[in-house]
Amino acid sequence: MLSLRYLRARRKEGFISVIAGFSFLGIMLGVATLIIVMAVMNGFRQELLGKILGLNGHVLVQPLESPLTDYVAVADRIAKLNGIRIAVPLVEGQALASSPFGASGVLVRGLAEKDLRELPSVAHNIRQGTLENFDQGQGLAIGKRLADQLSLRAGDNLTLVAPRGAVTPMGTSPRIKVYKVAAVFEVGMSEYDSAFVFMPLAEAQAYFNRNADVNAIEVYLNNPDDVGELRGAIQSAAERPVYLVDWRVRNATFFNALQVERNVMFLILTLIVLVAALNIVSGLIMLVKDKGHDIAILRTMGATQGAIMRVFFITGAAIGVVGTLSGLLLGVIVCLNIESIRQFISWLTATELFSPELYYLSRLPAEMNFSETTSVVVMAMVLSFLATLYPSWRAARLDPVEALRYE
Repeated sequence: MLSLRYLRARRKEGFISVIAGFSFLGIMLGVATLIIVMAVMNGFRQELLGKILGLNGHVLVQPLESPLTDYVAVADRIAKLNGIRIAVPLVEGQALASSPFGASGVLVRGLAEKDLRELPSVAHNIRQGTLENFDQGQGLAIGKRLADQLSLRAGDNLTLVAPRGAVTPMGTSPRIKVYKVAAVFEVGMSEYDSAFVFMPLAEAQAYFNRNADVNAIEVYLNNPDDVGELRGAIQSAAERPVYLVDWRVRNATFFNALQVERNVMFLILTLIVLVAALNIVSGLIMLVKDKGHDIAILRTMGATQGAIMRVFFITGAAIGVVGTLSGLLLGVIVCLNIESIRQFISWLTATELFSPELYYLSRLPAEMNFSETTSVVVMAMVLSFLATLYPSWRAARLDPVEALRYE
């Protein structure tokens, strides 16, 4: 009762109440900001991991000593292993894609139709055209951003220029060939939507002068985290000299940079909560000084030092607990509606707050982690409780005689 009474402001205690209000707002905003930023960083990682590993294999099997002409048998043996979803032979090469409206460098991948249909990020996101009879035709599947950049639609013609074509007495001439756009897909990652072109495997072998072999076999696992355990089994199943590169090595720099950025953001934003907790200290010290007379009377009536300490501890802790819970509620609400909020702010300011070209993704993701959110809440409450200890101890140590004499 006394603690809550001290939280309510009287006219002469208005300044103390203002400090308590700012402490509450600081903790609420600090907790909410921490939860939102951590959720967005988690969302970034999960979305990027899903996009990158949805289009690129978890393990890349490359030939050693001799070309991979036995790719069908090798892929079949690897695909039969437990934990392997599919093994995809592919031909890969760079080319220049052009239309009457522009040109752009692209990465051409030759895949069989059945394998392309096993890539959900492509097969489930066809915006125009179809993958029907992909192997039989000479059509291409291109990304939506590339299609927009070259002003193409399904059914239009696209010219591919490869630097290494036919060998003539005058030297190697570029290979130029016109293909029809069979399908337009949208992965949702601008880097892929603007640079990837899928071609039938047999056509890619002819276009890039492959002698019935492939560049590599991409292996997709049921669980990407099992890659370490399955490396040996994949190596054995290949039954020939191969070199394996897994997704952790191929994307190590990228995901390590994300992890470092996430940890640094957590430390920086924790300072907001720390500053708010220090406001509780200053507010309580002023309150103790103002309530010296009340403390003296309580002590003379028989209140123990522990009772006085509990009164002021509860006063400060109430600010911390209510601020933390309010911050948790605010953070959850923002995380659940973050894409709508982004679109509203973009509309309000007439600017693009989240450029797909810069951030790779077409929407702002947020994925809350229960243990991480719990740690933020616990950390905020612990800081709030620690901030109340010194002022409460000062209040309990106050000498009643000195306090009454001062009054």
